[in-house]
Amino acid sequence: NPKAARSGSCRKQPSRAGAVGGGGEALVCAGICPAPRLWLLGGLRNNPLLTPGRPLSPPIVALPAPCWDPAVTGGRISLLQRIYYLSLEFYMGRTLQNTMINLGLQNACDEAVYQLGLDMEELEEIEEDAGLGNGGLGRLAACFLDSMATLGLAAYGYGIRYEYGIFNQKIRDGWQVEEADDWLRHGNPWEKARPEYMLPVHFYGRVEHSATGAKWVDTQVVLALPYDTPVPGYMNNTVNTMRLWSARAPNDFNLRDFNVGDYIQAVLDRNLAENISRVLYPNDNFFEGKELRLKQEYFVVAATLQDIIRRFKASKFGSTDSVRTVFDSFPDQVAIQLNDTHPAMAIPELMRIFVDIEKLPWNKAWDITKRTFAYTNHTVLPEALERWPVDLVEKLLPRHLQIIYEINQRHLDHIASLFPNDVDRLRRMSLIEEGGTKRINMAHLCIVGSHAVNGVAKIHSEIVKTQVFEDFAALEPEKFQNKTNGITPRRWLLLCNPGLAELIAEKIGEDYVRDLSQLTKLHEFVDDDLFIREVAKVKQENKVKFALYLEKEYKVKINPSSMFDVHVKRIHEYKRQLMNCLHIITMYNRIRRDPAKVFVPRTVIIGGKAAPGYHMAKMIIKLINAVAHVVNNDPVVGSKLKVIFLENYRVSLAEKVIPATDLSEQISTAGTEASGTGNMKFMLNGALTIGTMDGANVEMAEEAGEENLFIFGMRVEDVTELDREGYNAQKYYDQLPELKKAVDQIKSGFFSPKDPDLFKDVVNMLFHHDRFKVFADYEAYVKCQEKVSELYLNSKAWTKMVIRNIAAAGKFSSDRTIKEYARDIWHVEPSDLKIPPPNEPRDAVEDKTPNGTAA
Repeated sequence: NPKAARSGSCRKQPSRAGAVGGGGEALVCAGICPAPRLWLLGGLRNNPLLTPGRPLSPPIVALPAPCWDPAVTGGRISLLQRIYYLSLEFYMGRTLQNTMINLGLQNACDEAVYQLGLDMEELEEIEEDAGLGNGGLGRLAACFLDSMATLGLAAYGYGIRYEYGIFNQKIRDGWQVEEADDWLRHGNPWEKARPEYMLPVHFYGRVEHSATGAKWVDTQVVLALPYDTPVPGYMNNTVNTMRLWSARAPNDFNLRDFNVGDYIQAVLDRNLAENISRVLYPNDNFFEGKELRLKQEYFVVAATLQDIIRRFKASKFGSTDSVRTVFDSFPDQVAIQLNDTHPAMAIPELMRIFVDIEKLPWNKAWDITKRTFAYTNHTVLPEALERWPVDLVEKLLPRHLQIIYEINQRHLDHIASLFPNDVDRLRRMSLIEEGGTKRINMAHLCIVGSHAVNGVAKIHSEIVKTQVFEDFAALEPEKFQNKTNGITPRRWLLLCNPGLAELIAEKIGEDYVRDLSQLTKLHEFVDDDLFIREVAKVKQENKVKFALYLEKEYKVKINPSSMFDVHVKRIHEYKRQLMNCLHIITMYNRIRRDPAKVFVPRTVIIGGKAAPGYHMAKMIIKLINAVAHVVNNDPVVGSKLKVIFLENYRVSLAEKVIPATDLSEQISTAGTEASGTGNMKFMLNGALTIGTMDGANVEMAEEAGEENLFIFGMRVEDVTELDREGYNAQKYYDQLPELKKAVDQIKSGFFSPKDPDLFKDVVNMLFHHDRFKVFADYEAYVKCQEKVSELYLNSKAWTKMVIRNIAAAGKFSSDRTIKEYARDIWHVEPSDLKIPPPNEPRDAVEDKTPNGTAA
């Protein structure tokens, strides 16, 4: 139906209905549906936005869920081993459309909702983003959950149900202003509270030692209330669980410590406990040793490990009784992946449970612990690595500090036996950093306490082995692995770019959605004129749609036939939005100098959030907006160059801008970006990449051929050499007239006439404190951009390169990444078994698996 169709997609054509993400039947009910397994379409109940003046009291549309029963979670396929993905961030975005796609109900729901007089796209826009992450790390966790369910793994995501997610960014007078993200103000229809599984988490107190062992006493208790969210696999009727913990004060919290007159204050003090899950820390690659953050980190691991052990003990023959007391098989049935060092306290916590509560001998407990945990490193920036002050850990978690000291002592004894008298090596490899404030190096704890350590791109994993953790890799080289990141093709192609998804399905079939490596078949169509035109047409439709969105939301008109040059990611010096800004100024100066010359019209779109305490990142946002104001209001420039700063960049906005992008900016200093996943999303959606040989760009160039990307600038070895020589920014400034002019304009107040000194901190940083060497790559970047403009003039050649990139994007599916984790780290085999839907007999499956699992 045209009304229910997606603009810019081909889903409105009957011949394609049910092709990719179609089929299935929606269940439409006039009253409350009695079926036990239903997901209500989010936000329909009592929503005055939908029916002004007449709220809808019952839910009117429901999706039949496959087999996610909140009482029986965790996958029904492989119960021999369960995977637990521990992450302080899950950047899920919106859920409704993703769920419809994975259940194969999107077309049917479009039609059903249209018959009710509603527009599905309008309903989807009402849903809040679940912004429980800062950026790449949290979004990666979300993609991984999708892939684990699609691959039939019995996997759980565990994190915190933050009441306030990543802040909403407003741009006022060019400055970033933060507003609270009250994403739960209308409730969350996708979650189910599980108060029957509420668990105690302890803080503070002291440790008593006796003949029977150590005991942690006089603690403050906070309760962890779990909320379960279904994670459906793609068209396989498997639904896994994301369990997020919310902090609750116990009923007797502080009341016994107050007399009657202080009753009100005692009740108010409950907030101190519940603050633990109040807000996501918006830090971007910068470690802040805040007590509340450490509380969050311990809170999630303490609750999660209790849950894991309860499930392990109760899982024998499907019994819910706690029957298993022997832990020998624990690592064979439990795999825990630590997403960065944030959940690192899980290692001493599991040791505390085994040694203090289950009374296992230390050596046996340590062997089980090491075989259970695996650690993913996400950054090489030294300021990002977590180093908790010993004093703080001693105050908050006294028993855990003792356990960490014991782990460290045994670890150093082992090192000393291998390298006698090598005191410097002991210092470098210690879990405790001496000098000034004593700190615990959480990355070292993760490495020592895990059986596998992985980086997230080939180049990053090499840097981890040869530089960051060189001593550890030399000692246990077999422990270190690479697992290049990936993205889920369900959200990042089917959902956000249905036109391109359908076009690909017409050429190579639908199976590529589960096996993205099949995209290589598109190489056959690189010279197919019809396919070239269709790919270009889909891109143009996406650009027109996004231009209309910008006009509606930002009140700016842009030319849809201009090149959309997009740089969207968190604002950070190492991601070098400043270099892009210098190129914008250079293009502006060239147009002003020779207005009659033919320029390829560009719309430069930059977006991203700066951590609230990150002064330089906020100044970069202000500079971009100041430059945009001058450029966009210069009549000489006209429509040749437009600069847009996208406010409040988030998952749902990424889903709009990525399919419309022509040029993807991935220009971090070589050796600083662990992987990146935005680069993969742009590649899959038909954008060409301008980038350095950094992170996953290296592997993208390997897959597509370096000639099909715009690669420029220093390589890792060049950066190392420049560091050795000493980086001198002044030298580049003196030698490059266009760079000099651009910097002088910033310095003189050309872009800030009311406050000429506004950007002096930015200029000072570029000359004296630029660790990321913007000036050193400026000339190569500008010359590479000239090649981009030249190719863009030849639409056919550009589109052929686009097709080659899409055809080479198969490696970057998170399905491939998770298969590698499963086989190499978790030692479990993914399954393509499709579980029958709830309305079909389950006997065939149940014969092969135990009779259910504990929640």
